[in-house]
Amino acid sequence: MKPNEALSTQETLLQHLTGLIATGELIPGARLPSERRMATDYAVSRASVRQAVQTLQGQALIETRHGGGSRCLNLLQTHLQLPQSGSDNRTLQLDVMEARALLEGEAAYYCALRASDAQLAALATEYQAMQLRNQGKSTLHKAKEDLTFHTLIAESSHHLLVVSFSQLFYARYFNAIHQALFTTLKRYGRYPQGIAQQHEKIHRAIQARNPELARTEAREHILYTRSLLEKA
Repeated sequence: MKPNEALSTQETLLQHLTGLIATGELIPGARLPSERRMATDYAVSRASVRQAVQTLQGQALIETRHGGGSRCLNLLQTHLQLPQSGSDNRTLQLDVMEARALLEGEAAYYCALRASDAQLAALATEYQAMQLRNQGKSTLHKAKEDLTFHTLIAESSHHLLVVSFSQLFYARYFNAIHQALFTTLKRYGRYPQGIAQQHEKIHRAIQARNPELARTEAREHILYTRSLLEKA
């Protein structure tokens, strides 16, 4: 349902908002429009909007802060405890890279399949900006830029579990991801050759809406980096 299509009841609005969360239209961390905006867009009363928001809060789908509006919660956060050890643990680094290959392959697949035209445009903008920002930067900066790109792909996948897990996984294991890149750089004396070209292949496959190719390119990109780490 689109804005300005009349919603007759608070229950219908609630179902609609729940659907937006379930399908990844509203990702974890996304802010809901104001009560005034939703009342106008969906042709319902402010009271109906308020009741729907309160119900979503009671179901732990959103959190509302005074003066800060309402934001969608990560539905896996309270149920998933990811193990952690030192970021310099080589076994952990290799395991993280293997998990990234699976996760980012599926994220790229669903992004190519489901991303809106606006999301593809945003991804193109981020990709171009990443090329400029990465020039002459530190490995820490490059790791952050890399994850920003991959996170945006996941957040454009319209797959609630992929988005939710990606957010938690990247936050939990960023230090291990950065350390893996740093170790590779130290061993070879340069940023891994081929990474930029691999990002380009992933981006092109997604923009072409070729999900199978996007999955393959994303997996091969991570497994290539893992192979370098294994030899370092």
